[in-house]
Amino acid sequence: MITVIGTGTGAPVPPEAVAGAGAELVVGGRRHLDAVRLPQGAERVVLGPLAPALDIVEEYVGKDRPVLVLASGDPGFFGIVRALAERFGADRLDVRAGVSSVAAAFARVGLPWDDAVVVSAHGRDLRTAVNVCRAHPKVAVLTGPGAGPAELGAALRHACDEPEDASAPGPAAPGSSPAPESPEHAATSARASLSRVLVVASALGSARERVERVTPAEAADRDWGTDVSVVLCLDGARVLGDVRTVAGAPAGPAGWALDEGEFAHRDSMITKFEVRALALARLGPRLGDLVWDIGAGSGSVAVECARLGAAAIAVEKTADGVERIAANARAHGVYVDVVCDMAPNALAALPDPDAVFVGGGGAELPAIVAACARRARRTVVVAMAALDRVPAAREALTGAGFSCDGVLLQSSRLAPLPGDVTRLAATNPVFLLWGTRIPVSDEGVAQ
Repeated sequence: MITVIGTGTGAPVPPEAVAGAGAELVVGGRRHLDAVRLPQGAERVVLGPLAPALDIVEEYVGKDRPVLVLASGDPGFFGIVRALAERFGADRLDVRAGVSSVAAAFARVGLPWDDAVVVSAHGRDLRTAVNVCRAHPKVAVLTGPGAGPAELGAALRHACDEPEDASAPGPAAPGSSPAPESPEHAATSARASLSRVLVVASALGSARERVERVTPAEAADRDWGTDVSVVLCLDGARVLGDVRTVAGAPAGPAGWALDEGEFAHRDSMITKFEVRALALARLGPRLGDLVWDIGAGSGSVAVECARLGAAAIAVEKTADGVERIAANARAHGVYVDVVCDMAPNALAALPDPDAVFVGGGGAELPAIVAACARRARRTVVVAMAALDRVPAAREALTGAGFSCDGVLLQSSRLAPLPGDVTRLAATNPVFLLWGTRIPVSDEGVAQ
């Protein structure tokens, strides 16, 4: 039997729990092992790389010798229980969970967390956590070396560059409304709505415990040391969400490819819903992704991607277009970071996307597609009304190492006629081209 004891947030391990386990092998971090009195004669293994420790555990388990594993917080929540269950089976585990750092951090700031999204950056690429923080109002980030508050703050600073009083109380009062926008900031209102406060919880439960509220910029400029337990990323205006039935990330929308009437747009300059449906299928936006919408116009594609859980950046050259995108994002209750600039010049300062939609570009389209293809991690989708531009766009995608496919979309919608009859009204044909990055194979390469 393997007994796994979570120490809780700063809580000492009860001596009787260690003695009761009767362990002949005790495994844990150095600070956990130093904090308990080990059973007489028990072997002690300090956790470093996990695989060698599991090999030693296997030797003991194979001989039916009892093992004790000490872990932080709740070891079943982004903890060692997963590795132990995969290696030895859940039926061999006796898990005694403590309070997780996430639960403790939310308790310290007086907030419920059944509607929070929890993401681990420990030993993982930080960009997933950053994109989740961009897209959602309440996120807990489990940190690690090279993925702490400073790195998170630096990555979020682009989207959260409005000044903010981080010392102000985090949650808004229930039923309160955000302050009205000033007219001079209307053109960047979508970006301004992405205000965030980082709550950095360090050494929770110990005498050194600190819980500090900072802006992303302030977090980026500090050395936080090694005591950080968890970072909460909060939008104070939306930190108290609706009562939930399912915990974690909100359920996806009931529908997508919304009718054009669901968006403010100018002179029907909007990606039609039939085109948007296929574009979204090829983009595949999801939680943890970042999507660019280039030549965004109404921002319908960016808004739809955000509704599906992704972080979204819209690039639009006109000030009235930026304001329109901001209004559409607010109307649908999502975040869209809007950049008022022209592609491809605007792209250099943006973080790398997972997927890109190009809905405008004119004569610059080939250069824009090429620039997007150099940066996109997964796919680039291009919508074109002028078929003359298809060959150059296709060449830009294949030249960047993408596989390429496309389709001409031409639909007819039901339209009423006098006399209670119906006709088919044709929409303008649109060519949709998509490129998918070809995975690099190391087959045949000497290792």
